[in-house]
Amino acid sequence: MKRVIRIVCLTLFVCAFVPTAVLAGNKGAKKSSQMNWNPVIEAIIQVESEGNRFAKSGNQVGAMQITPVLVKECNRILELRDSKKRYSLADRYNVAKSKEMFLLIQSFHNVENSIEFAIRSWNGGVNYSKKATQRYYEKVKKLMN
Repeated sequence: MKRVIRIVCLTLFVCAFVPTAVLAGNKGAKKSSQMNWNPVIEAIIQVESEGNRFAKSGNQVGAMQITPVLVKECNRILELRDSKKRYSLADRYNVAKSKEMFLLIQSFHNVENSIEFAIRSWNGGVNYSKKATQRYYEKVKKLMN
């Protein structure tokens, strides 16, 4: 049951993004290229897979437990940006490419560069529930400190 909830949450994360979020103001936010996401990424990797790039749980695989839906969303963003680059499902097992996908998702859907949003939405989708993502958020934050 927990796996089903997690899959549904991650699917909602990718599918529920509203493109108008990109149009939202970002006063005071760092540009994505200036934001250091490494502490967040490394903590997420520890929570999701304990660093095992071959980890698998249902259709979530790799160090960051990426779903096919997330790969599809990354490729959609790349297409919108007129990039010829595309990710494959096999790229989920590559830690460097998984990190790239995380950064791509953040640059498109988290224009405010909110660490809390990044952590909670990675677990519960863009319309996450604070209550449902609280334990995950606390685990990631603890590993960041």
